[in-house]
Formats: sequence, C-alpha cells, structure tokens
Amino acid sequence: MNIAETPFTMAGLTWSKSSYSGAEGGECLEVASTDGAVHIRDSKHWTGPVLTVPPGAWADFLGLAANPPR
Repeated sequence: MNIAETPFTMAGLTWSKSSYSGAEGGECLEVASTDGAVHIRDSKHWTGPVLTVPPGAWADFLGLAANPPR
C-alpha cells in the first residue's frame, strides 16, 4: 500500500466515482486502475494523497462492502 503519490505524479489516469454519488458532492471516493494497481482518492481533495493498493486487495474490499460479515 502506498499513500505518498499525488495526482500530479500520476498524470494520465482516468478517475471515476460511483454512479451512486450525487451531484451535490459529499463523501465520495474516486478510483483509477492501472496494470497491477488500484488508486483511490477523495473526490473533494483530488490534489491530496492517493492510496494505492493491489487489485486483489481492492476486490476483497468491494466483496466485503457488498456482503459484510454478519
């Protein structure tokens, strides 16, 4: 995991956010993927730090978010 990168060092990435995100902003994350990495940032602070994780870790997170343990 890496949080030192910023969008300025990651030029050329295509960022997207959930279709569930409203137009009013709020608490949103943006995600960009590359070969071997998934990059995550706060949509309100796009010049801030970027969290970078392996694709498997992101897939595990999405699986748990969709189906939290009971």
